[in-house]
Amino acid sequence: MSAVLEVRGLTKRFGNTAAVDDLSLTVAGGEIFGLVGPDGAGKTTALRLLTGVMAATAGSATVLGVDVTREPEALRHRIGYVPQGGSLYADLTALENLRFYADLFGVPCAERNRRAQDLLALSRLAPFASRLARNLSGGMRQKLALCAALIHRPEVLFLDEPTLGVDPVSRRDFWLLIHQLLQQGLTLMVSTPYLDEAERCHRVGLMHRGRLVACDAPSALRRLLPGALLELRGVSADAARGILARLPEVRGFEVFGETLHVSVGETGTALPAIRAALERAGQSGAALRQIPPSLEDVFIAVLRQRSRHAGAAAPPPDTWDARRGPA
Repeated sequence: MSAVLEVRGLTKRFGNTAAVDDLSLTVAGGEIFGLVGPDGAGKTTALRLLTGVMAATAGSATVLGVDVTREPEALRHRIGYVPQGGSLYADLTALENLRFYADLFGVPCAERNRRAQDLLALSRLAPFASRLARNLSGGMRQKLALCAALIHRPEVLFLDEPTLGVDPVSRRDFWLLIHQLLQQGLTLMVSTPYLDEAERCHRVGLMHRGRLVACDAPSALRRLLPGALLELRGVSADAARGILARLPEVRGFEVFGETLHVSVGETGTALPAIRAALERAGQSGAALRQIPPSLEDVFIAVLRQRSRHAGAAAPPPDTWDARRGPA
């Protein structure tokens, strides 16, 4: 499928700080592309550049054949954009918000009410059409903001951390709605700090300090982690560090909540070696098993590898938790 979005060397500087640094990527039609990273990674700035909200310092971005860096106004009616926190009017009802955005985008009068009703039905917000936006739950407001961005039937939709601070059930419902939209031919770019949401994307770009450090399908990104991954439970982090650091079979380990993720070359020799070391240390009750790597494991491994090549200290792994977003 042909590309609807092509980015080459896109850069945005604020003084000496590069919020987005030499970003290059391509998004195909009908694809969900996820930009993933912690706070300060450059996700929001990247989306503002790609939607023409902000001017780039250098590079180019083409969306639907339009050069956003040169002709942002030519793209306004062909894309939808839900900024971080949404863009609803609190003193308008759900239906009034949709009618307002329909007016803003010049939707024909004969179409406005039907489109609004269709979107309210699609998002299951029809029973709340007359409720003020400020009285909707967080999840409902996010769905309404999505509907407002769809009222003019855009070809490409940009969503900036659309489920940040939303409860897990509402997050799930929001993503079900996104996949329904995908079946209607939309192309979506979504930024998120939640790596479990990234698993729902066709391809994912991992961002760190303004740069794209890896980009591929989630399954391909997981293969970037060499060797195997083990999960260790029932041992304190301090005790585990003392035990694992002395084992040649262990390549590295990270704290993940109440567990440790241990990177090893291969399980045939590593599993018995670690179990024996745990028994010698009086930790025979610890649970050890092999697990598939998550995107968070991959992200940390990629950053550590880049840090080693640059000769810099690795970033602290505990500043970002994929289960709850940025710290």
